[in-house]
Amino acid sequence: MNELAEGFKALADPTRLRLLNLLRNGELCVCDLTASLELPQPKVSRHLSYLKKERWVCGRRGGKWMHYKLSIPRHPILIRVMEALHENLGSHEIAIADEARLRKYLKTKTSTHCG
Repeated sequence: MNELAEGFKALADPTRLRLLNLLRNGELCVCDLTASLELPQPKVSRHLSYLKKERWVCGRRGGKWMHYKLSIPRHPILIRVMEALHENLGSHEIAIADEARLRKYLKTKTSTHCG
């Protein structure tokens, strides 16, 4: 039961929900997420660490940057929650704005590598 509660706690923050929304379409670098959310890198990284600890996301290092993507939560109920989030998060006004900023940022990004 504690595992389930911790998984739900990880979703109890608007920034973390915004991050999950942006990651619905695939792997992104922290710099991509920072630009899209218009938030400082330490704040974005802190929220990603929390999501990673609860297995909502997984990360890999690419040079000095971390890249994140959605992962499969530990608990079957949380897997169903992830499916519901995947289907519904993108319809919120702030999520639409975040995705528009991400698309714009990725078009102007000069390289496939961050930094």
